[in-house]
Amino acid sequence: MYPWSREFEGRWESHEIESEALKGNPLGDPHKRPIYVYLPPSYDTSVDLYPVIYVLQGMTGQVDMWWNRSAFRPTTPESIDRLFSDPDVHDAIVVLLDAWTSYGGSQFLNSKGTGRYLDYVTEDVVGYIDENFRTVPDVAKRAVTGKSSGGYGAMVLPMLRPGVFGALSTHAGDAAFEWCYQGDLAQSARALIEHYNGSFDEFWADFRTRPAFTKPWDPVLLNVYAMAACYSTDDDGTVRVPFDARSGLIDDDVWSRWLALDPVRLARTHVEELKLLKGIWIDAGRSDEYYLDVGARCFSEVLSTLGVKHRFELFDGRHGSIEYRYPSAIRYLAEVLHT
Repeated sequence: MYPWSREFEGRWESHEIESEALKGNPLGDPHKRPIYVYLPPSYDTSVDLYPVIYVLQGMTGQVDMWWNRSAFRPTTPESIDRLFSDPDVHDAIVVLLDAWTSYGGSQFLNSKGTGRYLDYVTEDVVGYIDENFRTVPDVAKRAVTGKSSGGYGAMVLPMLRPGVFGALSTHAGDAAFEWCYQGDLAQSARALIEHYNGSFDEFWADFRTRPAFTKPWDPVLLNVYAMAACYSTDDDGTVRVPFDARSGLIDDDVWSRWLALDPVRLARTHVEELKLLKGIWIDAGRSDEYYLDVGARCFSEVLSTLGVKHRFELFDGRHGSIEYRYPSAIRYLAEVLHT
């Protein structure tokens, strides 16, 4: 609980990836992205090859935010270093990657609204790490983890791009979309109608001329539009939200496009991919304000029904301040990758 940094046992390196997948992305966001790579204490004194754990951030996350310090808590890089300083923990390389967009996030999917972030993670980032570090370049030696939108990415990447990751953990990942998104949809419809004449264009024009999140409806409007850009953008780049912005009437066709990308539903059509994973960790706080504890329970229930082995746990907590859960899941992933 020191209020300042301490010397690392292992080593963090900063790198920049030039992503082919993100070149020419529709938002004009940078195709050169920073990443941080953690090398455990043994890396410089051995010739071993290492498994790799990739960590995905939540909505609005940028990779440098991992270094932010909260009162009485270590930073996430410090927690990861402390974990691998334990001789009983299996060694692994850990990669903190960046998938931020001008809308706040990418959901780690390929979309005409944001860019090819599924390809960016599974091809550009993984390829860079395998080329530049002593890794075991095999699906059985790679895992992916994350929280919230990062937890969503951790759930869906192994299903949508099999053969890249051999294990996953998800902390309060977006799932059971009926529960986690519909509250935001209602609030967004109200805010658009009352303040922006039913126009997201008017919202963005306002949002980009002032400090972010200075109006109470900013978070829900940004989140809903970002999700729409990831889940329901047409081939010509038109972003479609799942309700009429002047009346609030749900658009069933657009909403069905969101539901098709819900991990709870994807699991039913990707059973074999999930059964090939060496380990699955699912958790969430019991009082998650976005009902992602319900989403976690639903995802677990579907996996149980499908006969997919996994670990599921609810703990006391809400959506925020649960970064202390990361080391336990990373330790679990390191263990399964070594089997």
